[in-house]
Amino acid sequence: MSGLNGKAIDDAIAEAHLPTLVMSIVHLTGDTSILQAERPVYGLFDERQRTYSDAAKTLIRQRARAAIIDYANGRPLPPPPDSTVVQQMMNYIAGADIPERYIPFLMEELMLDGVDPNTPQWTEPALRTSASGMFVVVIGAGLSGILAGVRLQQAGIPFVIIEKNKDVGGTWFENTYPGCRVDSTNHMYAYSFAATGHAWPMWYSTQPTLLGYFGKVADQHELREHIRFETTLVEAVYDEKRTVWTVRLRARDGAESTIEATAVMTAVGQLNQLRLPDIKGLDTFAGDAFHSASWRHDVDLSGKRVAVIGTGASAFQIIPAIAPQVGKLSVFQRSAPWIMPTKNYHDRVGSGFQWLLDNVPFYEKWWRFFLFWSFTDGVYDAVRLDENGAPNAQNTRIRELLSRQMRQQLEGAEHLADKVIPDMPFGSKRALRDNGSWIKTLRRDNVDLVTDNIAEINSAGIRTTDGKQHDVDVIVFGTGFRATEFLKEVNIVGRGGCVLSEFWDGDAKAYLGMMVPNFPNFFMLYGPNTNIVVNGSIIMFSECAIQYVLSCLRLLAERGADSLEIRPDVFEAFNEAVDERNANMAWGAPDATNWYKNAAGRVSQNWPFPIVDYWYATREAQADDLILYGEKA
Repeated sequence: MSGLNGKAIDDAIAEAHLPTLVMSIVHLTGDTSILQAERPVYGLFDERQRTYSDAAKTLIRQRARAAIIDYANGRPLPPPPDSTVVQQMMNYIAGADIPERYIPFLMEELMLDGVDPNTPQWTEPALRTSASGMFVVVIGAGLSGILAGVRLQQAGIPFVIIEKNKDVGGTWFENTYPGCRVDSTNHMYAYSFAATGHAWPMWYSTQPTLLGYFGKVADQHELREHIRFETTLVEAVYDEKRTVWTVRLRARDGAESTIEATAVMTAVGQLNQLRLPDIKGLDTFAGDAFHSASWRHDVDLSGKRVAVIGTGASAFQIIPAIAPQVGKLSVFQRSAPWIMPTKNYHDRVGSGFQWLLDNVPFYEKWWRFFLFWSFTDGVYDAVRLDENGAPNAQNTRIRELLSRQMRQQLEGAEHLADKVIPDMPFGSKRALRDNGSWIKTLRRDNVDLVTDNIAEINSAGIRTTDGKQHDVDVIVFGTGFRATEFLKEVNIVGRGGCVLSEFWDGDAKAYLGMMVPNFPNFFMLYGPNTNIVVNGSIIMFSECAIQYVLSCLRLLAERGADSLEIRPDVFEAFNEAVDERNANMAWGAPDATNWYKNAAGRVSQNWPFPIVDYWYATREAQADDLILYGEKA
């Protein structure tokens, strides 16, 4: 135990999340009586807020100090708590009784025995032989592609990862704009098998740190030797007679090559095809203009007149970052986002808290568990519409709370209220984290929030529909991505010559976001309807998906089959259920405008059920849901 002295312990305990500290006390002492004391009470949207009486705080800190010192002096850990006690511990740290169906899901995430339960166990000789005879092509080396490489390697399945960029990281490689950071807390935004022992410098780390993390995981698992960098997918065509995919690739120099694969896995994400606004005169601007995801670091913004079009997630981070530097900043907003108060959004993790993570048994695991539960389905019910298709009472309460907090920040600048406070239900579009910097920025003398529609872009700047001309030197497009256009850039041809883009016809659908009829052994990670709005982590979703894909490949091996695909009726029933539920969510309401809907108005991006449902659905592929070809008796 490093850095042990009385002051170090006291300083660390002063920074502790006390409910998590209670969990460590149980592990250190075996005494569960502390679980019978008062439970914590949490504040909405603030995972660090908790309410205890002063007496309870003193008791917890005294018990923790004594237990940590005894452990440091050589006292062995007692036997681990049994499942009944673990459930009591879960209920305590959650501040509520966790529904029974969540327990297996959360126990897996907790990993108290230190064993990764999702490591493929392809240990039987026959399975190992089958695995070695497969070959998988993975498209993309972002967070999902790296994950796929780790699991395929563990299963003993040969693979190659195709990456268009010159390094791993996906969105964290491509997005380098000022202020870029994750908006899920970092102790949860990490692989379950690579969460322990990584010292995140900030609660919500910046782009360089995240890029470094994914690079580190790739290096630890020696994935780079399996990656073909600066190479793009041109097309993938399934050969029914030979039951293989022929994958055509193009290198940076234009040279093309083909490889054959048992299966193809796309891990290209949803947010990588840049969207530029459909505005008259877009190409006539005489100054510098670029998209937030293609940031021009050679353009010096100091003292310049800058326009940012959009107030979505990227622009929301860019605007406070550049406002002190520019001469004049004009922010063009179509609709205001809801703001989730997050006091520690830009803060560094304290040295005392980090000491607890590094030294106190099970503190890190329970802290991650607490975050995981807090962000799982705690706000899910609030974004469901009521029986009349209107926002429910819980949504209204959240909206009132957030509006009140925003008005408090607008004291003295009430003229901004109608522009800043959304007129839509919470959950209609992505809510954004903020520590107060957003409204503080909009109140600056050199910042102008424009809500009139843009009529045109001209050589000097932007003209709005009220006739006003906004002359600027630089335009930044914070206008997001063509998220609904899944795999539009490539040609995917399945069984019977079925072309994926034609099958979808602009309306992408997949079973569990992964499988489409007529496309054997073809899987998508972070595919249609697997985006999450208010519940969970996208890394967790990808871990579930790869678990399902590996179970499909295992099914091929166990049955001696050549290929498999989802049954059409299962595919249709699943998507009917998804559409029905999405229509009853805040983001699916007819008047909700967001990037979750495609051109036809269907929500093609979001998972509309509790996150635990996806976990259960992806535990193991069910043969009855699939069509298996070439199965050996």
